[in-house]
Amino acid sequence: MGKDNQPRVRQAAQLARKAGNRGGYDRILIVTEGSKTEPHYLADIRTDYRLHTANVQLCPSQFGTTPLQVVEFAEHLFAKGDPAQDIPPRAFEQIYAVFDRDAHFTYHNALTKAAARNGRLRNDLNKSVHFAAIASVPCFELWLLLHFNEVLAPLHRTDVYLRLRPYLPGYSKGQPGHYANTKPHLAVAHKRAEHLATLADAHDGIAPYTDVHRLVHLLTTLKT
Repeated sequence: MGKDNQPRVRQAAQLARKAGNRGGYDRILIVTEGSKTEPHYLADIRTDYRLHTANVQLCPSQFGTTPLQVVEFAEHLFAKGDPAQDIPPRAFEQIYAVFDRDAHFTYHNALTKAAARNGRLRNDLNKSVHFAAIASVPCFELWLLLHFNEVLAPLHRTDVYLRLRPYLPGYSKGQPGHYANTKPHLAVAHKRAEHLATLADAHDGIAPYTDVHRLVHLLTTLKT
């Protein structure tokens, strides 16, 4: 066999092995703003529900941590793949960009760009791809706080941390174990997040809001 053909043969073999290791459900790419807190939390759900890593890929943004950079990296990673992480190009049915409102100037642009990409990309099976933003106002930790408290008024990230620490002592970003520590209250957090969605949406950017419950529901029902 000529040398020119060998890389393509190896790539085909790798793709075949990866396909054989997948589950019979959607392949999902999740790109996060944070490099530890969100990936730890979502990876724990993946483990708890025994989802194949080939089906649910978790990747912090490598373009930067602004919301627009998260969305742009999600699109880039989908289109180009990443051999170092064993991610082939266009190998997903759903893409989610997870980011915070905080004081980011590109927040609304990121929401608009994610919505514009929804249904416009096509995967390796020539199917349209669901592309969505998973935004939190002011931050991801609001989702954790909703497991313990109802939140109806706008608040700053530091206030979220202060209210969260009595329930998760010593809380700081990047710690593992937040999913296990909040799981018993998951149902009430879902209800509270759904209630917030009746009062405002992600575009408001001021009222407390989170889409994380939608992503959690997807992952916890993916195999059903």
